[in-house]
Amino acid sequence: MATRARWPWLRDMRIARSLHRQLFIWLMLPQGVLWLAAALFTYNLAAGYANEAIDASLLQASRALARQIKPTASGLFIDFPRSAQEILESDPTDRVLYAVSSPPGQLLLGDAQLPHVKVESPRFNEPYFYDGTYREPIEGRRTAPGERVRVVALYLQFGLEGTPDGTMLVQVARSRANREELARRILVDTALPLSVLIALMTVVVWAGIRAGLRPLEALQDQVEGRSANALAPIELTAAPPEVRALAGAMNTLLAEVRRNVAAQKRFISDAAHQLRTPLAGLKSQTELALGEARDPALIERLRRVHESATRGSRLVVQLLTLARAEPESAQRQDRVAFDLRQLARETTAELVPRAMGADIDLGFDESEGDAPAFVVGIPLLLREALVNLLDNAIHYAGRGASTTVRVRAGEGTAALEVEDSGPGVPEAEREHVFERFVRGTHDGSGCGLGLAIVREIVERHGGTVTLGAAAGGGALFTVQLALAAEKH
Repeated sequence: MATRARWPWLRDMRIARSLHRQLFIWLMLPQGVLWLAAALFTYNLAAGYANEAIDASLLQASRALARQIKPTASGLFIDFPRSAQEILESDPTDRVLYAVSSPPGQLLLGDAQLPHVKVESPRFNEPYFYDGTYREPIEGRRTAPGERVRVVALYLQFGLEGTPDGTMLVQVARSRANREELARRILVDTALPLSVLIALMTVVVWAGIRAGLRPLEALQDQVEGRSANALAPIELTAAPPEVRALAGAMNTLLAEVRRNVAAQKRFISDAAHQLRTPLAGLKSQTELALGEARDPALIERLRRVHESATRGSRLVVQLLTLARAEPESAQRQDRVAFDLRQLARETTAELVPRAMGADIDLGFDESEGDAPAFVVGIPLLLREALVNLLDNAIHYAGRGASTTVRVRAGEGTAALEVEDSGPGVPEAEREHVFERFVRGTHDGSGCGLGLAIVREIVERHGGTVTLGAAAGGGALFTVQLALAAEKH
């Protein structure tokens, strides 16, 4: 617990490890251990077989040498011609060394530097095998660097009638160079196929891991490709039970979130519907009171009440529009193909009186020969989006400003533009104006939902809305929508 508290990044690193990498390591680690064990076992096995072969040849040579030594009345007769000695010592890399001593330790024939092992109570005519180091004498030095050899020692008993029995030790040694070279060759010949097999197994294991974890990638794609408002269940019918269990848990969570969001939307919609009637009545009563009042102070108070009622009514309308623009509501409404240019022209004409009252020059930029720009969507919602853009321009462009609406049709897209000659919006604040309840000024007008509704509606139609700077320094809103495949 102390380590986790002091070093939380260690726990984060453990959590952040790739599942592919962890599975690959845990599957390949035993294979690597098995490969090393197999190589070691193969080398030892090869060395053992090489020792058996060398030991057999050494035993045969020692017995052959022992047969050349015959006891006589005057001692031992050694029938070992010089030519035979040269044959045994001719190969410097795999030469055979020998020594005959009687009693053991008192050299009769051969090399005195041959390594000797002391055997207590040796058994006659039974071979003793051991490894040793042979140092060959060199002129000017006592011995040469050591050479590892394999030695067999054979104790023999000899004697004639009327003479005491004697003991003879016959030793034959052979260099281990050839034996080790043979073991290495066997190891290499075995390790190379094993390495190729391990490499093939590595590829198969990695492919298996990728295939086994592909349902997780499909789950990731489904989750990453969703928008924040997409709360539909995740579908993974062909996934393993473990992944289906994870998807089921996520679907349970999504269902709970969906119920909570639906409850909030119902509350907003119901509250907005309930508020429309009293707010409309309040506006009517304040208008009548303003017409009958004569006291300037009372008129000012009534005017403020009327402005608040108007703002509240506008807020209710926008809340209802926002509720209609939500994904669930938008999906239930019929989508049709319509001319975006005609919709923009008619909506602009409807708002001209409001713009004139605010001393705004509002117009629709239309050139002769402009073809219709057909898009597929919900005309009522897109009209509301354009109304909000124009209402925003009327409120914030300022008196004496001009606002122009135009529709441009390009390659597969239609662009609806609303440009004004007002003060514009600083670049650092352009993204924030589309957030809910964010207002451009604090003069008491507006409720901060207009541009949020615009973005919600445009996104529900698969388009985008951006805010840039107009050529004259004002604001330029651009709505991009996909053109319909066929004109209706």
